[in-house]
Amino acid sequence: MKIVVIGGTGLIGSQVVKNLRSRGHEVLAAAPSSGVNTITGEGLAAALQGAQVVVDVANAPVWEDQAVLAFFETSGRNLLAAEAAAGVRHHVALSVVGTERLLESGYFRAKLAQEKLIKDSPIPYSLVRATQFFEFVAGIAQSATDGQTVRLPHTLFQPMASADVAAAVSDVAVAAPLNRMVEIAGPDAIALDDCIAHYLRAKADPRKVTTDATARYFGIAVNDQSLTPGPGAHLGATHFKDWLQA
Repeated sequence: MKIVVIGGTGLIGSQVVKNLRSRGHEVLAAAPSSGVNTITGEGLAAALQGAQVVVDVANAPVWEDQAVLAFFETSGRNLLAAEAAAGVRHHVALSVVGTERLLESGYFRAKLAQEKLIKDSPIPYSLVRATQFFEFVAGIAQSATDGQTVRLPHTLFQPMASADVAAAVSDVAVAAPLNRMVEIAGPDAIALDDCIAHYLRAKADPRKVTTDATARYFGIAVNDQSLTPGPGAHLGATHFKDWLQA
């Protein structure tokens, strides 16, 4: 089966490509660097020729509100139109757990717009919503840093390894379209401040975490439901403590 992975050279995409190739599928890693651009349309029709499945794990290069909305809407429209012309039978997209609860952020408003385009398209689809990746905890710490202090709320979240995200997306890609959303998350719920504190200690980072109920997550007010999945989520195998040790 031919599968095209949009964003196939990134953190998740490169692992999805490797996973699917190991299962014997013909996989094209599509990205601007490989001559496939969903914003301009360059190389898109040729890349999708003969494809049965498209997996979209591309992320916006900028987070400014209007720019990120333009990215996901333009990319989504161009991609879905090209898929319809090519006869693609399954569109798989990676999104974020809690998107509809994080609309204070322009990024998540853009992700919700992307999801709506997919749902409104005639192409059968599967939406995979993942929690935050372990690999991005350093970015969380940096965004919350003031001098040598990291201010974060004692709010639950349930991060997961990027390898587990890629494995779940790969499983969905080779199965029948769900025509709905499925959630994936790490095996453990942990408080945001505690998680970052563990990470900084493991890295021998001198910054200190201070629990602050008014602190925000990338500028967003969050609670215990904001960053955690609902019942029935598929849980990854990798525990945060094991990832840290590795």
